[in-house]
Amino acid sequence: MTDMRPSGLPFMKMHGLGNDFVVIDGRDGHAVDADLARAMGDRHRGVGFDQLALIGDGTDADVALTFWNADGSTAGACGNATRCIAAHELALRGLDTMTLRTERGRLEARATPDGVSVNMGAPLLDWRDVPLARDVDTLHLPIDGDPVATGMGNPHCTFFVDDAEAVDLAAFGSAHEHHPLFPEGTNVQLAHLLGPDHLRMRVWERGVGVTLASGSSSCAVAVAAARRGLTGRAVRIDLDGGTLMVDWRADGVWMTGPTAHVFDGVWHG
Repeated sequence: MTDMRPSGLPFMKMHGLGNDFVVIDGRDGHAVDADLARAMGDRHRGVGFDQLALIGDGTDADVALTFWNADGSTAGACGNATRCIAAHELALRGLDTMTLRTERGRLEARATPDGVSVNMGAPLLDWRDVPLARDVDTLHLPIDGDPVATGMGNPHCTFFVDDAEAVDLAAFGSAHEHHPLFPEGTNVQLAHLLGPDHLRMRVWERGVGVTLASGSSSCAVAVAAARRGLTGRAVRIDLDGGTLMVDWRADGVWMTGPTAHVFDGVWHG
């Protein structure tokens, strides 16, 4: 019988609150580089995604994850992709908990009634760790708008504004992504209070642009709001694509929300 299976690179398309990903299983020997990430990330000529995630074998964790942005650059952390992959692997393995190794470290994931929770680790609050270009107060950066800097495996710059929806996010984000204070570039968030422990947030991701949601950005905003005394450590964050719950605990920043496995495909590019 002729083997009718298509040749090419198998992938999954997943999203968390519209923050979308291509996921490739490297445990079968598949590899990813910047050129492939850019080609697949093109929303007109490729598949389209905010980030690409490669699953590998873990040594001290159940799996290891590596992330690329749509422009071919790498990302040290991707919270929503981590949750999506955890949901997939938990279902395959019939488990309630698992560990995932990223550049951020060894992360724990749990299945919950509200989706999947991932511990994104302790926030990085020292200027060297964010990283920033020089020694400044990360709670009050010397940038117009008085933003907060937070490291969550990648750098974040959070602006608290009167109305996040009233700001031209594309123009604002692109103007701040490569600010000289952030030598590796930065994710940019606009946030405002909706109520006690309830935030509205919009995000510009470095190497991507405007996204409907961002897990690591949500963690950074929750940490920044708590440090500023605007909220407690457990908050609800409403993004353009939906809602995440973030809880900054003693053992790290836990993020909880829904995930979706949209389709499986094969790349022939």
